[in-house]
Amino acid sequence: MPHRACVITCSDRAAADVYEDRSGPILRDGLAALGFEVSAPVILPDEAGLIAAAVEAAVEGGARVVLTTGGTGVGPRDVTVEATHPLLAFEVPGIAEAVRAAGLVKTPLSSLSRGVAGVIDADGRRAFVFNAPGSRGGARDALAVLGPLLGHIVDQLDGADHDLNRPPSE
Repeated sequence: MPHRACVITCSDRAAADVYEDRSGPILRDGLAALGFEVSAPVILPDEAGLIAAAVEAAVEGGARVVLTTGGTGVGPRDVTVEATHPLLAFEVPGIAEAVRAAGLVKTPLSSLSRGVAGVIDADGRRAFVFNAPGSRGGARDALAVLGPLLGHIVDQLDGADHDLNRPPSE
């Protein structure tokens, strides 16, 4: 049975249909290609309370991976990180650093992303969450880093061994 995943696009303009969500479909298609069962698109304005509630609802609904896209920059409406951070039981900073490093190969703007990666542990439901940039390139960079890791992350959330080559401990 495939694990569930959710992608939440955080953008005032996409939520208002001013322009098309371009990064969300990249993430949803990438997760589906990795074998995840991906929920319907979620597109929200840059409102911290709405974003936090959507992340919590995704985890309560069984998502093991929640990717947000957008709202990670330094603009006054970029609040995705502030909405996500209080929900985390702990951060996994190396993943966010790796995504920024992958982007720096292509653009110096990658260093402006404040996205965080971490684990939510709510009432026994454990999920991995990552704040991807809102650009198509940022979404692709996130998938390039996350692709080889997500299955292992979910396995570890369920108590699997750290060695990628060994089966989970009994």
